[in-house]
Amino acid sequence: MHKTLFTSQSLEQTLAIARSIGALCRGGEIFELVSDLGGGKTAFTRGLVSGIGSSDDVTSPSFTINNTYKSGRHIVEHFDFYRLTDGGMVGEELKEAVQDGRCIVAVEWGDIVRSSLGDRTITVEITLQSDDSRVLAFSYHADYSYLFARQEMS
Repeated sequence: MHKTLFTSQSLEQTLAIARSIGALCRGGEIFELVSDLGGGKTAFTRGLVSGIGSSDDVTSPSFTINNTYKSGRHIVEHFDFYRLTDGGMVGEELKEAVQDGRCIVAVEWGDIVRSSLGDRTITVEITLQSDDSRVLAFSYHADYSYLFARQEMS
Protein backbone atom coordinates (compact mmCIF):
# COMPACT_ATOMS: atom_id res chain seq x y z
CA MET A 1 0.00 0.00 0.00
CA HIS A 2 1.34 3.41 -0.99
CA LYS A 3 0.68 6.64 0.85
CA THR A 4 0.78 10.27 -0.31
CA LEU A 5 0.13 13.29 1.91
CA PHE A 6 -0.91 16.80 1.00
CA THR A 7 -1.48 19.75 3.28
CA SER A 8 -4.15 22.19 2.16
CA GLN A 9 -4.33 25.66 3.66
CA SER A 10 -7.63 26.65 1.99
CA LEU A 11 -10.71 25.42 0.19
CA GLU A 12 -9.15 26.62 -3.07
CA GLN A 13 -6.04 24.53 -2.44
CA THR A 14 -8.14 21.43 -1.61
CA LEU A 15 -10.08 21.92 -4.84
CA ALA A 16 -6.82 22.30 -6.79
CA ILE A 17 -5.38 19.07 -5.34
CA ALA A 18 -8.54 17.14 -6.21
CA ARG A 19 -8.78 18.79 -9.64
CA SER A 20 -5.24 17.72 -10.52
CA ILE A 21 -6.01 14.14 -9.46
CA GLY A 22 -9.30 14.18 -11.39
CA ALA A 23 -7.49 15.30 -14.53
CA LEU A 24 -5.37 12.13 -14.34
CA CYS A 25 -8.27 9.72 -13.77
CA ARG A 26 -8.70 7.09 -16.45
CA GLY A 27 -11.99 5.60 -15.25
CA GLY A 28 -12.43 2.78 -12.78
CA GLU A 29 -10.96 4.67 -9.81
CA ILE A 30 -12.79 4.25 -6.51
CA PHE A 31 -12.28 6.89 -3.82
CA GLU A 32 -13.44 6.28 -0.27
CA LEU A 33 -13.60 9.68 1.43
CA VAL A 34 -13.10 9.60 5.19
CA SER A 35 -13.45 12.60 7.53
CA ASP A 36 -15.61 14.11 10.21
CA LEU A 37 -18.78 16.00 9.31
CA GLY A 38 -17.81 19.14 7.41
CA GLY A 39 -14.32 17.79 6.82
CA GLY A 40 -14.21 18.41 3.08
CA LYS A 41 -15.42 15.19 1.44
CA THR A 42 -17.86 16.93 -0.90
CA ALA A 43 -15.34 19.72 -1.56
CA PHE A 44 -12.81 17.08 -2.64
CA THR A 45 -15.44 15.55 -4.93
CA ARG A 46 -16.17 19.02 -6.37
CA GLY A 47 -12.51 19.33 -7.37
CA LEU A 48 -12.42 15.78 -8.72
CA VAL A 49 -15.47 16.45 -10.91
CA SER A 50 -13.93 19.69 -12.17
CA GLY A 51 -10.73 17.78 -12.95
CA ILE A 52 -12.53 15.38 -15.29
CA GLY A 53 -13.78 18.38 -17.24
CA SER A 54 -17.34 18.56 -15.93
CA SER A 55 -19.03 21.86 -15.20
CA ASP A 56 -21.82 20.13 -13.23
CA ASP A 57 -22.74 21.71 -9.90
CA VAL A 58 -21.52 19.31 -7.19
CA THR A 59 -23.67 19.08 -4.08
CA SER A 60 -23.64 16.78 -1.08
CA PRO A 61 -25.69 13.64 -1.69
CA SER A 62 -26.59 13.37 2.01
CA PHE A 63 -30.32 13.34 1.26
CA THR A 64 -30.34 11.98 -2.30
CA ILE A 65 -27.70 9.32 -1.43
CA ASN A 66 -26.25 9.41 -4.97
CA ASN A 67 -25.40 12.14 -7.47
CA THR A 68 -24.04 11.60 -10.98
CA TYR A 69 -21.73 14.04 -12.77
CA LYS A 70 -20.67 13.73 -16.40
CA SER A 71 -18.01 15.03 -18.71
CA GLY A 72 -17.24 14.06 -22.27
CA ARG A 73 -14.93 11.30 -21.14
CA HIS A 74 -16.03 10.19 -17.66
CA ILE A 75 -18.87 9.76 -15.22
CA VAL A 76 -18.45 10.39 -11.49
CA GLU A 77 -20.86 8.53 -9.23
CA HIS A 78 -20.90 10.24 -5.81
CA PHE A 79 -22.46 8.23 -2.96
CA ASP A 80 -23.12 9.22 0.66
CA PHE A 81 -24.18 6.45 3.05
CA TYR A 82 -24.30 8.65 6.18
CA ARG A 83 -28.05 8.28 6.76
CA LEU A 84 -28.27 4.55 5.96
CA THR A 85 -27.83 1.52 8.21
CA ASP A 86 -27.27 -0.85 5.28
CA GLY A 87 -26.51 -0.43 1.61
CA GLY A 88 -29.87 -1.69 0.31
CA MET A 89 -30.76 -0.74 -3.27
CA VAL A 90 -28.21 2.08 -3.29
CA GLY A 91 -25.57 -0.46 -2.35
CA GLU A 92 -26.54 -2.40 -5.46
CA GLU A 93 -26.17 0.78 -7.55
CA LEU A 94 -22.72 1.23 -5.98
CA LYS A 95 -21.72 -2.31 -6.99
CA GLU A 96 -22.74 -1.57 -10.59
CA ALA A 97 -20.75 1.69 -10.61
CA VAL A 98 -17.68 -0.03 -9.14
CA GLN A 99 -17.82 -2.65 -11.90
CA ASP A 100 -18.22 -0.04 -14.67
CA GLY A 101 -14.74 0.83 -15.88
CA ARG A 102 -15.98 4.18 -17.26
CA CYS A 103 -17.06 5.39 -13.82
CA ILE A 104 -15.05 7.15 -11.19
CA VAL A 105 -16.67 6.43 -7.83
CA ALA A 106 -16.52 8.69 -4.76
CA VAL A 107 -18.01 7.27 -1.55
CA GLU A 108 -18.66 9.14 1.68
CA TRP A 109 -19.36 7.22 4.89
CA GLY A 110 -18.62 3.92 3.16
CA ASP A 111 -18.28 1.69 6.24
CA ILE A 112 -21.50 -0.19 5.54
CA VAL A 113 -20.57 -0.89 1.90
CA ARG A 114 -16.83 -1.41 2.23
CA SER A 115 -17.07 -4.99 0.93
CA SER A 116 -18.58 -3.62 -2.30
CA LEU A 117 -15.66 -1.25 -2.85
CA GLY A 118 -13.10 -3.97 -3.49
CA ASP A 119 -9.43 -4.07 -2.64
CA ARG A 120 -8.32 -1.39 -5.11
CA THR A 121 -9.95 1.51 -3.27
CA ILE A 122 -8.11 4.80 -2.90
CA THR A 123 -8.73 5.88 0.68
CA VAL A 124 -8.70 9.65 1.19
CA GLU A 125 -8.49 10.55 4.88
CA ILE A 126 -9.13 14.25 5.40
CA THR A 127 -8.07 15.55 8.80
CA LEU A 128 -8.93 19.06 9.92
CA GLN A 129 -5.99 20.99 11.35
CA SER A 130 -7.88 24.28 11.72
CA ASP A 131 -10.88 25.98 10.08
CA ASP A 132 -9.06 26.20 6.75
CA SER A 133 -6.16 23.76 7.02
CA ARG A 134 -6.49 20.06 6.25
CA VAL A 135 -4.21 17.10 5.72
CA LEU A 136 -5.26 14.83 2.86
CA ALA A 137 -3.76 11.35 3.26
CA PHE A 138 -4.15 9.06 0.26
CA SER A 139 -3.64 5.30 0.68
CA TYR A 140 -3.68 3.34 -2.56
CA HIS A 141 -2.51 0.29 -4.45
CA ALA A 142 0.52 0.72 -6.71
CA ASP A 143 -1.82 0.49 -9.73
CA TYR A 144 -2.96 4.05 -8.90
CA SER A 145 0.50 5.61 -8.68
CA TYR A 146 -0.18 7.48 -11.93
CA LEU A 147 -2.56 9.75 -10.00
CA PHE A 148 0.19 10.93 -7.66
CA ALA A 149 3.50 10.57 -9.57
CA ARG A 150 3.56 14.19 -10.76
CA GLN A 151 1.88 15.75 -7.74
CA GLU A 152 3.81 18.28 -5.70
CA MET A 153 3.97 17.34 -2.05
CA SER A 154 3.22 20.22 0.31
